[in-house]
Amino acid sequence: MSLLVGSLIISFLLTFITIPFWIDKAKRAGLVWEDMNKYRKPKNIAGSGGIVVVIAFIIGVFYYVAIRTFVMKDFDSVNLYIFALLSVVLILSIVGIMDDLLGWKNKGLSKRTRILLAFVAAIPLVVINAGTSTINLPFFGLVDFGLIYPLLLIPIGIAGATTTYNFLAGYNGLEAGQGILILGFFSYVAYVTGYSWLAIVGLTMVFALLGFWFYNKYPAKVFPGDSLTWTIGALIAGMAILGRFQKLAIFVFIPYIIETGLKLRGKLEKQSFAKPNKDGSLEPPYKKIYGLEHLAIYILKKIKPSKKVYEKEVVYLIHGFQIFIIILAFFIFIY
Repeated sequence: MSLLVGSLIISFLLTFITIPFWIDKAKRAGLVWEDMNKYRKPKNIAGSGGIVVVIAFIIGVFYYVAIRTFVMKDFDSVNLYIFALLSVVLILSIVGIMDDLLGWKNKGLSKRTRILLAFVAAIPLVVINAGTSTINLPFFGLVDFGLIYPLLLIPIGIAGATTTYNFLAGYNGLEAGQGILILGFFSYVAYVTGYSWLAIVGLTMVFALLGFWFYNKYPAKVFPGDSLTWTIGALIAGMAILGRFQKLAIFVFIPYIIETGLKLRGKLEKQSFAKPNKDGSLEPPYKKIYGLEHLAIYILKKIKPSKKVYEKEVVYLIHGFQIFIIILAFFIFIY
């Protein structure tokens, strides 16, 4: 077991040690973005730091596969599942980097192109017929979807999780923190349901995210970019499919389902950013609510005597809501 923990340590240390070098190189190369929730909107925050997290994650998982192969002498189909999942993650990280380089202010890749590429990225899980086509549905009981499951439902799951995870973003530490919470819980679920290998893969990303979070939390020194948000979304969907806990995953994704509904209310054109004041406090950017971030600002303004709301408080409230959903999921699906 101590050998297996090595993958977690490797992913954490690689991220934690490498990010400062990435910050320096990104600034020299001009790969810097505005911190939109700060009053003067500093334009010197290193972008696309998620690529470091992805590389650290991949190396950590490779270490785990090597231990399984050369030490534990396991030559079962697990390695096939792992490499299929890594393929999905790598394809979507490349798509994310493309979107980062094109720039969100220039609208990056079109919405149609993003969804299409997300469907393409699901192919590795489709060709190995990942998961199970039989799903227990409310009111209908066990339903066997047959070929519809790998050919349609898996791509929809990957595309849906990837694109919606990217909606709830834009605040220091938010994306990385959400990834730590959700993937940490999914790793626990995988372990208690007999998928210990999947738990190790999930925790490898959790530890890589922890190494990144120290630099991404308020005040952020580096931003994740789509190269990380797309990757996290893909891994969340992949774990749910391979671990066969899709219903639990959908429940845990309630904050993102709400976020998607609010974004659709704004026709996918309204931004999640707030309107910053000189003292660092935030104001709602619109008269209506177009995201959980806006809702968090509204709630905090109602309950705080000072009426002053700050960026990290918005992040903590969203994290708190996610933790509440996770606790509910534990008692509904696991306990």
